[in-house]
Amino acid sequence: MGTKAAEALDVTYEGLPTYLHANHSVYMEVDGATYYLTDVNDRYWRVQDTTKFNEKGHYVDASELVPTISEFLELPFLEGKSIKDLFEDATFYASEKKAE
Repeated sequence: MGTKAAEALDVTYEGLPTYLHANHSVYMEVDGATYYLTDVNDRYWRVQDTTKFNEKGHYVDASELVPTISEFLELPFLEGKSIKDLFEDATFYASEKKAE
């Protein structure tokens, strides 16, 4: 998992799948909460809650795992709403990899 960039991304809903394919993750802020949208080994996609951590210090999943980005964008995870439903009210930020 990376860290949330300071500058918001200028991304359209139509451009989000391409962005995710190229970058593998993005932060989404909506209604005062921040979610991490990410893949699992380039094979499955999930939403993670950035306020909750597991025993390894990783964000906890807020959605099911699904195999395609199109399915992922329409997967309800927040009070029955999907990324597609929330997009217009959300702000997106790049996930920056930590320098080692």
